Amino acid sequence: MSERAAPFYCPYCGDEDLRPSGEGHGAWECGACNRAFQLKFLGLLARGVQRADNGGDERI
Repeated sequence: MSERAAPFYCPYCGDEDLRPSGEGHGAWECGACNRAFQLKFLGLLARGVQRADNGGDERI
């Protein structure tokens, strides 16, 4: 299994001072706002993405 990418910024304050947390897989701590959060991949959506007539991607 490959390692997941790290978040670029805190979802609460937007700062980039993030560190991995010891609370579990996908857990991060923000040094700027002193919050801890966890990221989790839930899965792919069943509806997917469909090509629009103009060449762009359009969600169904």
